[in-house]
Amino acid sequence: MTMTTTNDLIAASPVRRRFGGGDLIGLGIILLVAVIGYFLFPNNLALLTRIIAVALLVLSLDLVTGYCGVATLGHAALFGAGAYATGIASAHYGINDPLAMLAFGIVAGAAAGLVCGVVILRAHGLPQLVLSIALIHLFHEFANKASSWTGGSDGLSGIAPTALLGLYEFDLWGRTAYVFGVALLAIVFVLLRLIVRSPFGMLCRGIKEDPIRIRSMGASPKIALTKMYVISGAVAGVGGALNAITTQVVGLDSLSFTMSAESLVMLVLGGTGSLFGALTGTVVFMFFEDVVSAANPFHWLTMVGALLIAVVLFAPRGIYGTVASFVTHRREAE
Repeated sequence: MTMTTTNDLIAASPVRRRFGGGDLIGLGIILLVAVIGYFLFPNNLALLTRIIAVALLVLSLDLVTGYCGVATLGHAALFGAGAYATGIASAHYGINDPLAMLAFGIVAGAAAGLVCGVVILRAHGLPQLVLSIALIHLFHEFANKASSWTGGSDGLSGIAPTALLGLYEFDLWGRTAYVFGVALLAIVFVLLRLIVRSPFGMLCRGIKEDPIRIRSMGASPKIALTKMYVISGAVAGVGGALNAITTQVVGLDSLSFTMSAESLVMLVLGGTGSLFGALTGTVVFMFFEDVVSAANPFHWLTMVGALLIAVVLFAPRGIYGTVASFVTHRREAE
């Protein structure tokens, strides 16, 4: 009877489950921006592909932090697990088909998500944050010590993906890599929009708002959050696999605390609890970082810090969140 009540409440939610017209517009904007980027920066497609890989990491972080309220500073562990699994499959086992390599990254990311979820979800608040930091350092140290498999501090090389679908080689200009990344981002975006609007996604939002009430209704917050962590790991694994396939090398920076912290900064910059916000924050941060560091190599961190302070003080909901809120209020006023 209790579970029936829970399902009824979730089903009665005003959030539409299907992929609606607004989502199609959002997907169209993503593809349009990708096409514009292809023609505006034909000589810098490697950077754009890197942005897509990091965007997948930030999207995965948004699932557990923005939608579930789980505090973590170790999410790069999932990204790095996907990257190293992809690289090891190619360098040590000769599995060079890009789609097969991608599958290894997804499985490894999901497995790392399960491990991290089981550990991190045993605590709350600051202890939860400390556990996530401890995990990223453990993953980093394990990859460093297992140098016969990972290359240690020298990085894992010898990754040699074959032609995508047997037709499209990964050329030096990065065109195939970029198109491959855009296709993966579009597919992941559609799947995540369906997930966050599903009854399961609404349950995770409810856990973030009031876990005690969700528990009293008969649902298990820990099981639901663990499932979301596994999904998040799979998404981060896609990003890690894409990074390994396109750069053909995996370094310890894929498992660094710095990468975890920067991904959280990108999420806050764009706006938590919104897939569009995660994408916006990633693009703005990485482009701003690239432009400013090239213009002023000695003081670019100061400029990045100033940008972050300005956004947090004057747009606490993030860039996308603030714009979306302003548009909503204007519509209501009209």
